[in-house]
Amino acid sequence: GKARAAVTDYKVLERIGNQFTLLEISPKTGRTHQIRSHLASLGYPIVCDKLYGGRRFFCPEGLKRHFLHALSLEFSTAGGARLKLESGISRDLKRALSRLRKEK
Repeated sequence: GKARAAVTDYKVLERIGNQFTLLEISPKTGRTHQIRSHLASLGYPIVCDKLYGGRRFFCPEGLKRHFLHALSLEFSTAGGARLKLESGISRDLKRALSRLRKEK
């Protein structure tokens, strides 16, 4: 396919030891695998990402998915109204984060 521009903003929330960083990510465009590919290209693949993790693939015991969480999603409905949905971090990610913090 043809390469298209993609923009992803990020903010460091917490550094966990020398290996992990908790980030707040804001994709400004909507490309397939955008967050995953951008972080991997910077040398910081997402925890549990087999496709983009390469040699740096790591998955904490008990976690069976990417360490990705949508804190909020905002979009326009078909009727034109703005809708914002928010959700706290799930139990499995909280447990994985706790394990990583203890291992640092």
